[in-house]
Amino acid sequence: MRDRGIRKFLAALAGLAVIYFGTAGRSAEEGRGISGGLVVLALLAALLVWHLTKPGGDAAK
Repeated sequence: MRDRGIRKFLAALAGLAVIYFGTAGRSAEEGRGISGGLVVLALLAALLVWHLTKPGGDAAK
């Protein structure tokens, strides 16, 4: 059960990092909002981290 909490934390951290770095590089003329594509990219990053941190072997049962 402890692994699931760490996995959730890392997945959320990855999504937030994508959103942060995606909005930090914008100029003032482009605006500071979050685009739909950036949200999709953050979700994909979170899902990738969730999948890559999946425990293997008997711990996954």
